[in-house]
Amino acid sequence: MNSRTTEVVSRVVDVDGIPMSALLCEAREPRAVLVALHGGAVTSRYFDYPDHPRLSLLRTAAALGFTTVAIDRPGYGSSAPFGESMASPARRVDLAYGVVDRLLASRPRGAGLFLWAHSIGCALGVLMAGDDRRSDLLGLEIAGTGRHHAPGAVEILDFRQRDPAVPRRSGPGLRDLLWEPSRLYPAEVVGAARIQSPGPPYEATVARRWPLEFAEVAARVRIPVHYTLGDQERVWSSGPEAMADIAGLFTASPRVVTDEQADSGHNLSIGRTATGYHLKILSFVEECVLGRENDGIDRLPRRAG
Repeated sequence: MNSRTTEVVSRVVDVDGIPMSALLCEAREPRAVLVALHGGAVTSRYFDYPDHPRLSLLRTAAALGFTTVAIDRPGYGSSAPFGESMASPARRVDLAYGVVDRLLASRPRGAGLFLWAHSIGCALGVLMAGDDRRSDLLGLEIAGTGRHHAPGAVEILDFRQRDPAVPRRSGPGLRDLLWEPSRLYPAEVVGAARIQSPGPPYEATVARRWPLEFAEVAARVRIPVHYTLGDQERVWSSGPEAMADIAGLFTASPRVVTDEQADSGHNLSIGRTATGYHLKILSFVEECVLGRENDGIDRLPRRAG
């Protein structure tokens, strides 16, 4: 294997007058580029938690030949002051792809882009995956999301009873949903204090509507899909029937794989099993790359025998 850098750098690029921030970790000759989309109330550092390099998706991916762009989703990071202007889902898709394209510019992309989304970031990830303007998409990983909440979760999340413009980010019940069992995480990671961030106003509306809109958006996706839930997930319904339900939504996808990650809670990428989870999905990414390469070979003109 060629030596590759595992340096993670912060970058800010202008997208239609809005400063969009992201983390970048480059492989020298990338097999592909991962576009990582964090969940709610945290920043892109979810994928590179401070002082825990072994948990880092960016560093693990670079060591295996994949460049990663972990964006601060619209309304987070440097774009937080502009959150009021991001109510349109199409606008958020354009901003997300804009930061990726401007940040990569002439940098090598390998076989294309693989989208990797967590929790409420999956709403943006599935929308991006279904954008038929892109011809460079390899596949999609969604984790920590679903269509039906686990028993008791709706009452704690309280979407129907609160003002959708005022997201609720704290409280013991919510903490239990997101961070229990706490033994699944390094002690200093529980609560993600070092990467917390207020969410944009639109996000409470997305959280309330997503279970209702998931099926319609998923049906537009025409690339391979991988879906992961931790076996200790408490926000979303889990088990074989729930996993099969989500897989069945991607009716236009050529391949859908579901997996229950052992010894994992909601926050898969910063739990103790994060490295195992990342390696599993990177294997799926590699399969998507080979599928794209083999498709190119199959399209070459055959020499007459």
